[in-house]
Amino acid sequence: MARGKRRLQFKEEEPVNEDWLATYADAITLLMAFFVMLVSFSKVEIPMFEKVQAGIAEQIGKREVVRPTQVLETDLRDVVFNMALDSAVNVSTDDEGILMEMGSASFFQPGSANLTNDAVLFLKDVGDLLKEPRYLGFQVEVSGHTDDSPINSPRFPTNWDLAAGRAIAVVRFFAALGVDPDSKRMRAISYGDTKPKLPNRNDFGEPIPENREANRRIEIRVFPKYSRVF
Repeated sequence: MARGKRRLQFKEEEPVNEDWLATYADAITLLMAFFVMLVSFSKVEIPMFEKVQAGIAEQIGKREVVRPTQVLETDLRDVVFNMALDSAVNVSTDDEGILMEMGSASFFQPGSANLTNDAVLFLKDVGDLLKEPRYLGFQVEVSGHTDDSPINSPRFPTNWDLAAGRAIAVVRFFAALGVDPDSKRMRAISYGDTKPKLPNRNDFGEPIPENREANRRIEIRVFPKYSRVF
């Protein structure tokens, strides 16, 4: 009896889709870069930290993340614009968070720590922002700066005293608004004339009036709590 030849039939296998490996590899790479950044620097740059955080969320979670520091900066710029104080207030970001520089001439009476009307209106709007629930995690640091012109009055014997008085006046104003009188969130610092933005004098020792005016300022630094953990 003849036996028929058995024919082996091989079913063609379907190709395996491994596209997910590329997405997985990208996610792992982003996570590794993120953690390397955290351990490589002694101080995290907050704007960069939030950008990396948002990038990871967009790549892995496919969702857009709103960066708190960026939103607050935009809100503060709007306050400055609406009050037409562009020439007196500068809002910027640095490696810690947001920095507002206010010229003393527009915000204080000469040689005093008394707030002007413009200062009261501006600081009220800023304080109202800082009271919003979404910004409660931000710290507030107010520092006073003077030029090198000596001062000697009964209330302010030195530039240190004047700078301190102005910084404290801003903090007290915020506290009166209900921002948060808790010392853990707000603090006042005096630098006197030790940190000028520009040289107070030229090479011949002569005073430079415009530079001195720029050096007389109040700085309000607003930053997330975690910016000074590392």
